[in-house]
Amino acid sequence: MKVIVYTIAKNESSFVDRWVDSMKEADDIIVLDTGSTDDTVEKLKRRKVKVYEKTFDPWRFDVARNASLDLVPEDTDICVCTDLDEVLEPGWRSALEEVWQKTNPTRVKYLYHWKLNEKEEPVVSFYTDKIHTRKNYRWYHPVHEVLITDQPEKIEIAPIVLKHYPDNQKSRSSYLPLLEMSVKEDPEDDRNLHYLGREYMFYQKWEECIDTLHKHLRCKKATWKDERATSMRFIARSYAAKSYYEEAELWYQKAITEAPYLRECYVELASFYETMNRYDLAYPMLKEAEKIKEKSKSYINEEFAWNDAFYDLLSIASFYNGHYKEAEEAIKKAIEINPNVPRYQENLNLIIPYSLKASHE
Repeated sequence: MKVIVYTIAKNESSFVDRWVDSMKEADDIIVLDTGSTDDTVEKLKRRKVKVYEKTFDPWRFDVARNASLDLVPEDTDICVCTDLDEVLEPGWRSALEEVWQKTNPTRVKYLYHWKLNEKEEPVVSFYTDKIHTRKNYRWYHPVHEVLITDQPEKIEIAPIVLKHYPDNQKSRSSYLPLLEMSVKEDPEDDRNLHYLGREYMFYQKWEECIDTLHKHLRCKKATWKDERATSMRFIARSYAAKSYYEEAELWYQKAITEAPYLRECYVELASFYETMNRYDLAYPMLKEAEKIKEKSKSYINEEFAWNDAFYDLLSIASFYNGHYKEAEEAIKKAIEINPNVPRYQENLNLIIPYSLKASHE
């Protein structure tokens, strides 16, 4: 079985060795460099990677990815597309071959740890699907590109893990115009409508965010409740940023109605209430969130709903509602997760006398 890794790269010198070490289970590694000005190309060649060079003007991710896919030999059985800031856990090839031999898929899904904490623990994880057969697949969309085919697909899940170690210094400046282009080209694509609205939110373009996410919610293809609820939360954030608090509260409540199984919806509404000192309203939202124990395996997971920030919010809301023992337990949990926030210990010191008094009453 012939397995080829392929990708595009630009100024990725610092990632080369780790990435090649991760990908070397493949029969070959092919990289299309799109204009590096550092020593990415030289380092790849020293590691015996097949490197080609081509620049694209105007830049589009799908065009570049398709050019890199065209470099993969036609007799390849399995194409593995990763980026240089990603790492496959060892043993991935044998796991892939086993799936292929048993089920003969056209594409596989696998777990993607998109964000890791300092302890190498996954914070945001979801399934992705950039491993596929050589024929009948092409990349589509100028940014947030996806694989498409006009042939019937057979998709299986492979027990492999891809980890992401991004360069947070890299600019995202090209994403907004490319997303605008993508939506203009395909205005009924629900996924990139959502991404465009999110990108407007990142840039604090509140009106554009609200308008775009309304279009997403009206889109006939927008049926995935997790993403719909996230659009509703982002609309609420934008209204809150514009000080339209009634509208913000309404849209947070809509998000909960849309996807009551998502912890993020309750926690963000609770946080909204706490900014207005409405701890009586925040507390029940956090208690509902606490009942949800499992993250969904999708990209909408947000760190604030699961890390120390959640327990900090719960501690404050519990304290102001007179639940002092709960407040103590919650802030201790926040300290356990993140001991490097001085305010947490200060809050614990403040809470303990109330907690002790309540336990003796």
